[in-house]
Amino acid sequence: MVRIIAGSARGRRIETLEGMETRPTLDRVKEAVFGSLQFRIPYARVLDLFAGSGNLGLEAASRGAKRVVLNDRNPACVEIIRRNIAALGFSETARTMNLDYAAAIEWLSEEGEAFDLAFLDPPYREGLSEDAVKRLFLSRLMLPGGTVVLEHAAELVPKDAPGIYRIVRTKRFGKCGYSWIEEDGE
Repeated sequence: MVRIIAGSARGRRIETLEGMETRPTLDRVKEAVFGSLQFRIPYARVLDLFAGSGNLGLEAASRGAKRVVLNDRNPACVEIIRRNIAALGFSETARTMNLDYAAAIEWLSEEGEAFDLAFLDPPYREGLSEDAVKRLFLSRLMLPGGTVVLEHAAELVPKDAPGIYRIVRTKRFGKCGYSWIEEDGE
């Protein structure tokens, strides 16, 4: 069972895709991640780039994010996200996209979008993490002071990319890890 853990939709369940294609973030992990961001979410512009069921982006919307863009390359996931948005009443706040992560970044950049927070939960073994983070910062989608929160396999901790981004914090939760990443202004 996946549910929203705080905010206006607290306790509401969200639909997820059956099978192993998506890995919804566990409540205890989501609570720790959002606890570290609690004062940054109200009125924030949030990107959930590998959204799956929309779990992280919808949690941000529930906690008062001003705007949330949820993207996934799988049309079945995007359909579930749309149903979750409607069920939770976030149609005015949330927008969906059905693109590969690189195309989504390019599209959003061309539209002039910019974000305070970005959640990335890419497939661990496809090697997309560092490329996606680099593209976010190079495309200027992250606002000054913006943070990318990256979920990764615990043993696959990303490295700094000097002059582009730096890892400011990493925390392990069993088999998964989270890294908080900011622009490297050197």
